[in-house]
Amino acid sequence: MTNKKYAQSFTFKNGLTLKNRFVMAPMTTKMSFYDGVITEDEKRYYHMRSKEVGAVITAAANVSENGKGWEGELGVYDDKHIAGLSDLASSIKVNGTKAFLQLYHGGRITQSSVLKGLQPVAPSSVKALRPNSEVPRELEEKEIYQIIKDYKEAAVRAVKAGFDGVELHGANTYLIQQFFSPHSNRRSDQWGGSMEKRFTFIDKLVDAVTAGVDEAATEPFIVGYRFSPEEIETPGIRFNETLYLVEQLCQKPLDYLHVSLRNYSQVSELDTYQDKPMIAYLNEQIDGRIPFISVGDIRTGADAEAALKHSELVALGRVLLSDPNWVSKVMADKEEMIRYNVAEEERNVLALTNGVWGFMQGMMPDRLR
Repeated sequence: MTNKKYAQSFTFKNGLTLKNRFVMAPMTTKMSFYDGVITEDEKRYYHMRSKEVGAVITAAANVSENGKGWEGELGVYDDKHIAGLSDLASSIKVNGTKAFLQLYHGGRITQSSVLKGLQPVAPSSVKALRPNSEVPRELEEKEIYQIIKDYKEAAVRAVKAGFDGVELHGANTYLIQQFFSPHSNRRSDQWGGSMEKRFTFIDKLVDAVTAGVDEAATEPFIVGYRFSPEEIETPGIRFNETLYLVEQLCQKPLDYLHVSLRNYSQVSELDTYQDKPMIAYLNEQIDGRIPFISVGDIRTGADAEAALKHSELVALGRVLLSDPNWVSKVMADKEEMIRYNVAEEERNVLALTNGVWGFMQGMMPDRLR
């Protein structure tokens, strides 16, 4: 057995313990039914990848019916989802693995065709800079409070379904990030304007969700937050603003922070933050106050150990799609046995259907196809 950091257990401040430092990263599956109810394919996909990692963070589950981002998305916006989510949690919680449900609202990153004809909503009526995007409708204040309530109720459903935690999806330009971004948030009320005001939604959201969990949970339950450190848009979130965001989040009752990156060694676009990877700057800002999950193209045990120099936990994505037993092979020093290539004929064996296969085709380098 290896003596590497990734093999060590990790205990959160509330007592929940992960058997190792590996976490399955949230990845879009598009496997659910049209109404967000879990399918047998999706349960099989997670079960296959759950036995060895310390925790699994599911794909995004939309907390509001008008927050759905794509067809086949998991739902948590109604009590009708609890039974299926309970099955999902059970399929993940094998060999002591913990199950975290990612909570999501798409905001302007969706289409009216997905929302049954409804216009997408966002902090401001500003179109996203991507193909096929639509002009969203600006949210009224009462709707903003309703969405915050939706997140809180979704977290309570996750508690009832037997999950061990939830992750607030504040990354990848979806609604939570849209409130903090100067590109998508042009408001002049309490919800927008200055950087401090653009944090208002996140501030109230975290308080509502953690309060809901405190009321509902009888056992240790995790609330994490995922964020993207930079945006390509102008105006957009810059790395110095993310360091402000992280500082504010460290003062909230959260259990971990989780960055979203293509590569764990990725460097900031800002000239003043290019001496080391972004995860190093982020870890310095956090300064041990809250557990930090790094991520980004981890392919080997050495990659994981390098990322763990700047974080407590490390998330795995692509490698678990091609080889659900990646962790045990790394732990046993049998990395030469890791499967990196997946043939079309092997898709069913590995439960790689719908969105997951599309993700692999679109995002993976040639040797992982």
